[in-house]
Amino acid sequence: MDDVVTQWDFSCDLEVDYKSEEKAYIIYSALAVDKELQPDKVRRLMSVSNGKLLVHFEAVEARFLRASYSAFVDVLTLATKTIEEFGIGMEPYHV
Repeated sequence: MDDVVTQWDFSCDLEVDYKSEEKAYIIYSALAVDKELQPDKVRRLMSVSNGKLLVHFEAVEARFLRASYSAFVDVLTLATKTIEEFGIGMEPYHV
């Protein structure tokens, strides 16, 4: 069987400014554990720089890019709302 070379013809970038290296890194850490379901069709690269979460998506087809981006934004929104609701540096609640 011939080796297949993947053509990453579709790409987009997402940048979210949390204005805090700590917040951006917490979000990064929470989302980095979720790997792409079809790594042969979609690739996601994340990094944190100057308080910003930077995400680069590449895909072999536009529909895979859209699905990956959309799913990522959903979990990103949830993680961001969690940070906003519970904050950073708050004392843990004890019963």
